[in-house]
Amino acid sequence: MAAPKILVIPGSLRTGSLNAKLAAAAVDELVRADAEVTRISLGDFPLPIYDGDLEASSGVPKHALNLKRMMAAHDGVLIVTPEYNSSLPPLVKNTIDWVSRVTDGQEGRGHVFRGRAFAIAAASNGRLGGTRCLEALRLVLSACRALVIPSQLALSHADDAYDETDRLKHPADIAAMQSMVRQLIDVAQQMK
Repeated sequence: MAAPKILVIPGSLRTGSLNAKLAAAAVDELVRADAEVTRISLGDFPLPIYDGDLEASSGVPKHALNLKRMMAAHDGVLIVTPEYNSSLPPLVKNTIDWVSRVTDGQEGRGHVFRGRAFAIAAASNGRLGGTRCLEALRLVLSACRALVIPSQLALSHADDAYDETDRLKHPADIAAMQSMVRQLIDVAQQMK
């Protein structure tokens, strides 16, 4: 069976982001699990704040269409997001809002969220590891009718979670990453 194609989307553009670091660790684990991985930056897909009037007058921005097509070219998607005020950061929510509005050929709005597996992860210096944000992200993706796998990773105390080579160092964190990756790959292959 061909290796599943997995798209990894860090939900932070900040230099030194703990979530970008977690996304890089996830890429390494996905590659070790024989997935074909693409990691993008949302900085390469700049979008205005979603506004229905803007959409009505100008249509969906080309970057939303390009991102939708990037997602459609993959069997699974991993979103790694920071937590802002116990919820999603604007960058992640706005991206989902715009991509959910794309119609492409015969596909209706939000079609890209169906037919592929989604995984979610977060990193935080706090003890909850972004858990509240993951609850919000799961709710938003589910509203888009995405299949979000049960395994997720909420990396707490992320400032002390890595060794000198930027690999996860705590056995529980490593096991959670491996479980999430394995489930994402398995579900993505089943949905092909």
